[in-house]
Amino acid sequence: MKESRKRRPAKPTLGTHLAALRNAAGLKLRQVEEATDNEVSNAYLSQLENDKIVKPSPHVLHALSRAYSTSYEDLMERAGYLPAEGGRSRRAATFAIENLTPEEEKALIAYLGFIRQQKNA
Repeated sequence: MKESRKRRPAKPTLGTHLAALRNAAGLKLRQVEEATDNEVSNAYLSQLENDKIVKPSPHVLHALSRAYSTSYEDLMERAGYLPAEGGRSRRAATFAIENLTPEEEKALIAYLGFIRQQKNA
């Protein structure tokens, strides 16, 4: 009898990850545009989040990493500019827990967004 292997779930797309980071920060598209000093327009960000654009320039990723206070290297990796570290994805410093699955990371970002929305309510 063959041993069943657990399939690793697919990593969220760059667009899905960017949308989760924006929501976790409690920002609207136009607020991100302002936070990046108009380096990333709200229309462009919308296209990124909806996976219409899948490989933005490193300059755009740098502006977004500053706006979201997240790892530039992680965004570069997700966009395909950097290889995964040791075959595994690098994690943003906020989630520097070893063996964190993509689902756990997504859940943590979503929960952070929920907590921040509660604070602003």
